[in-house]
Amino acid sequence: MQMLFAALATVTLALPQRDKVHQGQGRGQGQGQGSGDTTFAVQSGARLDVNNFGGEIVVKTWNQNSVQVRSSHSSRSQVNVSATGSTVLVRTEGRRGPPSIVDLDITVPTWMGMTLSGTYTDISVDGAGGSVTAESVQGDIAVTGGTGNVALKSVEGGVTLAKTRGRIEVNSVQGDISIEEASGDITVETVNGDITLTRIDAANVEVNTVDGEVLYDGSIKPGGSYRLGTHDGDITVVIPPGTSVSGSLSTFDGDWDASFAVDTLRVARHRFTFAIGRGGNSARLELETFSGNIKLRRPGEVDLESRKHKNSGHSHNDRDNDNEQYN
Repeated sequence: MQMLFAALATVTLALPQRDKVHQGQGRGQGQGQGSGDTTFAVQSGARLDVNNFGGEIVVKTWNQNSVQVRSSHSSRSQVNVSATGSTVLVRTEGRRGPPSIVDLDITVPTWMGMTLSGTYTDISVDGAGGSVTAESVQGDIAVTGGTGNVALKSVEGGVTLAKTRGRIEVNSVQGDISIEEASGDITVETVNGDITLTRIDAANVEVNTVDGEVLYDGSIKPGGSYRLGTHDGDITVVIPPGTSVSGSLSTFDGDWDASFAVDTLRVARHRFTFAIGRGGNSARLELETFSGNIKLRRPGEVDLESRKHKNSGHSHNDRDNDNEQYN
């Protein structure tokens, strides 16, 4: 496959070896600075692999078996698009030293899996139908869609994920994590940030943060395992009516309460063993916070409490036990 010098290039990726698809500092032949536009066909099963040192990676999907790569950058940087095997590679490079800010706008087939990474890079994916791996050192990550393996990680940045299913792993060191409308096994961890999981359909969930609050609002399946922990923050779990669940609640400097009947089976100094419901094959729920409260709620009650706190001017980290309506 030869080097393509055109503003809009079209090639087919049979790709038995590494082929250069597009390289340039600007549009087409590099005449004019600051943008590039390349489109080429791909075969089913191809995968996208993008690395951008700094800027943005924005990926959208369409119902075409082709990939479009658009870029915006200064003359100090160039964008290389190549292929090896069945993988489409997009790389940003500096002509001298690291590249400056490069914004990538990429459109891929809905089915296409992708691996996206960067250093000072925000990453956004909308409508993915394949597996998604995204990692940034300093930047936010936002993904809608994804199936199979979905793994997202930011060292300094928040992570949001929605409308996904499969094996889900989300990590951050300094940032909040939010997952909505997700199904599958879920593992979430951050050091400094809140973790919010809503509209979840999962049988195995493990959530940990050091300094932050945890909210889980989703299914609790028979035989499922749900482990949520934080060192400094509240934990709130929404338990649907009719759920059969047993487990333990542990807090060193805090309290726990429920808006419904809970059978306390054993009380130690800082740990309570409990059971809810009488059905067989109960789910297992383990909640632990060192400094914070544990709250068990019914669907809809968390939103009501949030509105009441907002209207009363309570801060985000106010952990006063303000649940008189349940007593």
